[in-house]
Amino acid sequence: MNANTFGRCFRVTTWGESHGRAVGCVVDGCPAGIELRESDIQRELDRRKPGGIYSSKRRETDRVKILSGILNEITLGTPISMMIENVDVDSRPYEELKTILRPGHADFGYLAKFGIRDWRGGGRASARETAARVAAGSVAKKILGIFGISIYGFAREIAGIRCEIGSVEEAFEIAEKSPLRCPDADAEKEIEDRLKQAISEGDSVGGVVEVIAKGVPAGLGDPVFAKFDAYLAYAVMGIPAVKGVEIGRGFEVSKLKGSENNDPIVIRDGRIGFASNNAGGVLGGISNGEDIVIRVAIKPTPSISKPQKTVDFERMEEVEIKIKGRHDPCIVPRAVPVVEAMVAMVIVDCMMMQGLIPKKISL
Repeated sequence: MNANTFGRCFRVTTWGESHGRAVGCVVDGCPAGIELRESDIQRELDRRKPGGIYSSKRRETDRVKILSGILNEITLGTPISMMIENVDVDSRPYEELKTILRPGHADFGYLAKFGIRDWRGGGRASARETAARVAAGSVAKKILGIFGISIYGFAREIAGIRCEIGSVEEAFEIAEKSPLRCPDADAEKEIEDRLKQAISEGDSVGGVVEVIAKGVPAGLGDPVFAKFDAYLAYAVMGIPAVKGVEIGRGFEVSKLKGSENNDPIVIRDGRIGFASNNAGGVLGGISNGEDIVIRVAIKPTPSISKPQKTVDFERMEEVEIKIKGRHDPCIVPRAVPVVEAMVAMVIVDCMMMQGLIPKKISL
């Protein structure tokens, strides 16, 4: 099993560590004949990189270099390799943590599995790895655009404060102008106050990212063990800090009656459709042509400056630590393009398995 590779037809392998020389990915299975420029990739990476008062002070430019799979800005159908250099690495704050396990992090898990861990900023377990996912997801988005499929993401909730939205397109447009990716101006003010309070206390907050995919065809996914929604959940649960997933109305359906939860089936413009979308675009594990709606719960950033109890595994004694370094007090805003990327990869992969995307796209 290659745990660093995602996908079956559209396959993505990511590589690199947080404080290594670079991170990157190899995308295999992209059709030939697609116009693809570094600027297409960069646009998405710029949405993920740190910036502003509510994110890490690590100043990565996240400049992408396409190393293979492209000729004259046209995909060749061969593996597309991309690299993003790490240009603002500072491992010094982590040196005193070489033998100390950070609460809320993957330190103990990596040590238990491999007998060794990269103490420099979390290594492969760092959210820095998600830059490679966003690069790969930008290729998937480029493919989906050819078929009229659009993906919109925003913060639905931060620090327990829920954002209300109008139309999806409007929510996305508002969120893209917000440092918190918040689509609700009134909620954003409350969120900022709560976030500033957490920062002043040396703490962090979590939230919920919502992603909606429009134009997804019906029929994607396979019954029983390869359901479309199961594949989506698998994809987004692999993102660092994600602790929960729901499709459509999600956990709320447990409180409804069948008559309230069922989406009435109607004829719309001569085609079968649904009067509501409680199912989030998936029934029986197969897409039904409605918008795909997915929400993911993002935990609070575990790197906080408040004192925490932990263990020095070399000396085998309990200690107390205050984590130093450059960390996001809330990673929800930067997680939005990452969730979008994984959703895009799932849709492309399922469309390829369904035979809806050819190996060559005519220019």
